[in-house]
Amino acid sequence: MKTIAALSIAFLTLTAPSFAADAKAGEAAYAKSCKGCHGATGTANPGLAKMLNVTIPDLGSAAVQGESDADLKKVITDGNGKMKPVNGLSGSPDDVVAFVRTLKK
Repeated sequence: MKTIAALSIAFLTLTAPSFAADAKAGEAAYAKSCKGCHGATGTANPGLAKMLNVTIPDLGSAAVQGESDADLKKVITDGNGKMKPVNGLSGSPDDVVAFVRTLKK
């Protein structure tokens, strides 16, 4: 019986569709919807931050990278402070989070 259960779990694991986020797709969505404020490398333009009178965090920083994926996704979908929710995102918020993870310093 244990063998059948183990084989069933192995089969389901190997045949289940992959739902992993796609950092490459996230990069494209980031370039379209996020880069204007957060910069190409996740480091905001200080002049823009000053003009908007906000602090735009470095997305590669330990503080941002220490946030959970769910927290980062919430910021994207709900906004945070003066940052409005990202409407019309060309990809999945999960993909954008996966891309933001590549900016870790």
